[in-house]
Amino acid sequence: MWDLPSFCVLFLMVPLSALADDGTDQSARSPCANWMGGVPGYPGHNGLPGRDGKDGKNGEKGDMGEPGPKGPEGETGKTGPAGPEGSRGFPGAPGMKGDSPYIQRSAFSMGLSTKSSLPNVPIRFTKVFYNEQRHYDDSTGKFRCAIKGLYQFSYHLTVYMKDVKVGLYRNNKPVMFTFDQFQSNNVDQASGSVLLHLEVGDEVWLQIYGDESFSGIYGDNLNDSTFTGILLYPD
Repeated sequence: MWDLPSFCVLFLMVPLSALADDGTDQSARSPCANWMGGVPGYPGHNGLPGRDGKDGKNGEKGDMGEPGPKGPEGETGKTGPAGPEGSRGFPGAPGMKGDSPYIQRSAFSMGLSTKSSLPNVPIRFTKVFYNEQRHYDDSTGKFRCAIKGLYQFSYHLTVYMKDVKVGLYRNNKPVMFTFDQFQSNNVDQASGSVLLHLEVGDEVWLQIYGDESFSGIYGDNLNDSTFTGILLYPD
């Protein structure tokens, strides 16, 4: 009879590969294997790492989707602080010349050349300071309105030897009067000014009001009596 240890030594001399060829559990067939706790197997090898897929090809680009609905409008933000002032730009090109605001003109300024003594008729101012439009007729002593609008009329008269009472007339009706009483051995002055709205065809003039006792209006090379009118605002 073999004792158990001797049998186990003998058993170990048999190649392990012969014992494992049939695929049966060796620990169940061999009492030595049970006694010795079995022979450890060889550790297995780690497999190669798999591919991560990063080197795969990109798929085809999909179609653009429909636009989404507009979101709610946000609140207006606060105005930020003003930025620094920029450098001054270059001057622009000159603009086109505009039309003059005084396209319609009407004005005159006339002086008295001699003493006027005839009452109740227009005083004829024949010394021309300005009468480019010829709206004042020095042959009649009347200004005739050619442009409807607002006019200013003024007169400045030298008074000498007699009292003066003069009236400014529009279409045979007196508009205003000026009276000045002559002071002996002195030359005096009488003046007046008024705004009138005139229609085309209206006439304006100065004349002595009353009799010859009020005809002390005087004019010569050293003393001027003037009558002036100008269109301020055409309609």
